[in-house]
Order: sequence, then structure tokens, then C-alpha cells
Amino acid sequence: MSSSKPHEGDPIAPYRRRLLGLAYRMLGSRSDAEDVVQDAYLRFADADDVRNPEAFLVTVVTRLCLDRLKSAKAQREIYVGPWLPEPVFDTDGLATDAATELADDLSFALLLALDRLSPQERAAFLLHDVFEVPFSEIAAMIDRSEPACRQLATRARRAVRDERPLPAAAPDSHEHLLKAFVEAVASGDLSRLTGLLREDAVAVTDGGGRKSAALNPLYGADKIARFFIGVAGKNAHRDIRIEPAMINGSIGALLYLDGELDHTLSVSIDGEKIAAVYLVRNPDKLRYAASSLPH
Repeated sequence: MSSSKPHEGDPIAPYRRRLLGLAYRMLGSRSDAEDVVQDAYLRFADADDVRNPEAFLVTVVTRLCLDRLKSAKAQREIYVGPWLPEPVFDTDGLATDAATELADDLSFALLLALDRLSPQERAAFLLHDVFEVPFSEIAAMIDRSEPACRQLATRARRAVRDERPLPAAAPDSHEHLLKAFVEAVASGDLSRLTGLLREDAVAVTDGGGRKSAALNPLYGADKIARFFIGVAGKNAHRDIRIEPAMINGSIGALLYLDGELDHTLSVSIDGEKIAAVYLVRNPDKLRYAASSLPH
């Protein structure tokens, strides 16, 4: 990493996007990522004679994320239902400025693949394959030998490849399928909705025990279609508003019930079919994201 003189107004301004991008990918939470970067800023402000601010900050953020992931493991064991990342609408603040294949990928599919890695595998993979940090520096950051870091990244790379997120669909195709999905749900057209989904599609709904949601992932086009049409029917008497929005870098939808944001809807596309549906209802995960929406 290159040395750089701190910015006079905000000493970590030149590195903030990179730090937030790393922390969000590590934790799957924008609000937690903001907390980690703020903590790193305070440690940087208290440190003396930091010769390489970027390396110092990336190291601190990485270690803070690893610490949080240890405590998150226990919390996840009692989490009600499936876990999904906290959705983000503004991805500019999470940019990596790297030229790697996954540099701009903030999809739920990739974040879920990362979530299945061990914390150190995740750190080694992200730092090297996404943020272009040399293994010699990663070794010092996570307190492992350089060969061990290479092995961690290799295992992680293989696991991500096996669960590799689908190549991003063309924006027009993505938007068309999402719109058709929403219309089919709203109209209760089971046949049309089933036809939009791959036969082996999966739907993951995250209410976090705070809002009703499926307690397990839903598998299969018919089961998914019946679930969403059933939910829509239960809310037919309410004031429903649906707005398009960029969610984690791809077009998605925001659904409001009686004027309040109820959930975000995102999909992964495989060719001309929807392969995965992600619905976030947990209000704790929507609160921070909603604050970035225009009022």
C-alpha cells in the first residue's frame, strides 16, 4: 500500500470509501461498517508517527471486523430465520477503486457466499482478491504466516467459485423480470409468476424475528410463487406502494405498507429466469438504509 499524507480536514478521507467497502463486505452491515470505520478513525487519531496511514487503517478495520465476527457467531445462532445482509442503496461510498473481477460486486449472492467462509478466509480473500493487498501485508494484519494466508485465500476462492454468483444480467433484462415478478404477485397470477422463476429457484426472507417471514429458505418455483401471492393477499386491504430502487448495485424494489417501508426486494437473474429472490423485512436492517432515501 502506498503512503499518503493525511487530509487536513478529515485525516481518513482519502481512505474512507475503501475502509467502508472492506468493512461492509466483511460484516454484511452498513451500519456496523460505519461504526468500525469510526472506531478505526479514533485509533488513528490517537496513534503517534503513523508512516503509512492506509496500511494502518486497513489493518485496524480488518482486526475490528474479525473481532465483531467472533461475537456475531453467537448472535447468529439465536437469530430467528434466515440471515441476509443489510441492504444498501448508495454503493458509491463502498467503492474499492480496484480493478479486480469482484471489485464492484455487492450482490446479496456474493455476500452470502462470503458469509459461509470462516472470518479469516473472508479477510484473506477480500483483502487479496478484491482489494489487491499483498499476502505479505495480509499476514501481518491477521497474524498468520504468508503461506497460511495464501491457503486461506485459495480455500475461500474455491468456495466462492463453487457458489459463484451468477453473472450480472443486462440492466434492461433485470428490470423487466423484476417488474414482471412484482406485477404477477400483485395480480395473483400463479402461472405467470411460476414461469418467471427457475424450477430450482430459492427465496430467502429475513424478518429477524421482528417481522413475519419464512423461517427457512423456500425452494422451487411453485412454492415460492404461492408464498409471495399468499403474502400479497393478506396485505390486499392495506395501502401498498412499490418503488424501484438500486439495491446493492442492481435494480430492486421497495415496498411500503401504509406509508412505511416494509421490505426490500432483490433478485438474481440466470438468463431469462429469476434464480433467487431476497426479501429483507427486519426493521433493524432497514432503518439505516431508509435514512439514505430522499424524503
